[in-house]
Amino acid sequence: MKHIHLFVFLACMVMVSALALPSTTLAAEGIKWYSYDEGLALGKADKKKVYINFYADWCGYCRKMEKETFQDSRVISFLNQNYISIRINSDKEKKLSRQYNVSGLPANIFVSDTGENIGNQPGYLGPADFMKVITFVYEEKYKPKTK
Repeated sequence: MKHIHLFVFLACMVMVSALALPSTTLAAEGIKWYSYDEGLALGKADKKKVYINFYADWCGYCRKMEKETFQDSRVISFLNQNYISIRINSDKEKKLSRQYNVSGLPANIFVSDTGENIGNQPGYLGPADFMKVITFVYEEKYKPKTK
C-alpha cells in the first residue's frame, strides 16, 4: 500500500512539473534571430523595437556573450517577447557595420520599429547588465520626460 501512495504522489509531482514547462519553452528554444532585412520588416509590421548584435567569429567577448548572456533564460524570454533580434557577422556584412558605425565588438544596437536608430551599447554585457539595458530601452526610459 505504501508503494501505491508513493507512486500516486510521484505521478502527481510529474504532472505538476509538466504543467510548468510551457512557460520555459520559449527560453529553451533560444533567441529567435532574424536576418537584417527580415528583422527590420518584422519590427515594422509587429511594431516592436529591433535589437541588432554585431559579432565576429574571432571575437572572444562575442563568444562569451553568446555562451553566457544569450543562453540566459531571462534574456531569451525578454528578447523573444519584446524585440525582434538580428545577429550580424561584421566580417561578412561590412556595409552594415559601416552603416551602424561599428568600431568594436560586440556591438549592441537598438532600432525603433520605424527603423530609427535609438542608440547602442558597445562591448560585452553579462546577463544581468544586458537585462538592465534591454529593459531600459524597451521601457523607453531614454526618452526625455515631458512636463
